[in-house]
Amino acid sequence: MTHLMKAIFAVAALGLGACTNPGQLAGNGTGAGTGITAPLDPASDPNSPAYFSQTIGDRVLFTVDTSSLTPEGRATLTAQAGWLQANPEYAAIIEGHADEQGTRAYNLALGARRANAVSEFLISQGIAASRLRTLTYGKERPIEVCSAEACYAKNRRAVTVISAGAGA
Repeated sequence: MTHLMKAIFAVAALGLGACTNPGQLAGNGTGAGTGITAPLDPASDPNSPAYFSQTIGDRVLFTVDTSSLTPEGRATLTAQAGWLQANPEYAAIIEGHADEQGTRAYNLALGARRANAVSEFLISQGIAASRLRTLTYGKERPIEVCSAEACYAKNRRAVTVISAGAGA
């Protein structure tokens, strides 16, 4: 057998040997072999931003041409306020959005009113204003693109984005 063939077999044997315990070095979430344990899914940690966005809910929707909070929106924001109170190390950026109907200028102003409505609600729930920042995107960042009410409804929203560092 040539040296090249022996080298190929040795590399193949080492490669197969590494597969016998795939969790040893792979990020399987258990930290096997490292002494570190971590949750399998960041969204399962109630103090994580992933939990906030996926379980608490990071957005509220608005009806056509309004910045008034719906009962569903208030319920989501009450849960957001509870999470923010339990996690004071985080700040929030509230993004206001609008659907594609109307002018760019009108929709930027409408997005600002929506973001402010969310901010004011969170402040009324005890969240320090210094932990909140608002932005407006108007119709510039749709999550659905089509000229139908189903798309418009998803784009009329305010999104609370969690960031590290309260007051950041």
